[in-house]
Amino acid sequence: MAHTGIDGFSMPSGDAVRRAAEALRMLGDPTRLNVLWALMQGETSVACLAELAGTSPTAVSQHLSKLRLAGLVSNRREGTFVYYQLADPYVGALLRQALSHAGHPVDDRVPEPR
Repeated sequence: MAHTGIDGFSMPSGDAVRRAAEALRMLGDPTRLNVLWALMQGETSVACLAELAGTSPTAVSQHLSKLRLAGLVSNRREGTFVYYQLADPYVGALLRQALSHAGHPVDDRVPEPR
């Protein structure tokens, strides 16, 4: 191979590339971006996310299900309520970069993901 002579050259595994592509695909929806942005502020419920994203709780639940399966959000149950949060800080960092790249000034008051 032509790259064997380059020190430290490596390619990600096929599985890692597929997971990254799936995560990026999940970011390709405006409602999901709004939901993830809201979750950067902290853990919250479906009803709150629906209000912030300007859509129905049913739609938000469907998006959260996909985001959870893709590993971008996680949840915890407290009685009959379910609260969602970002799965890890890199999700928020990726979202900040995407919005910054799109020309949106990223507000410094928005906390860095935990």
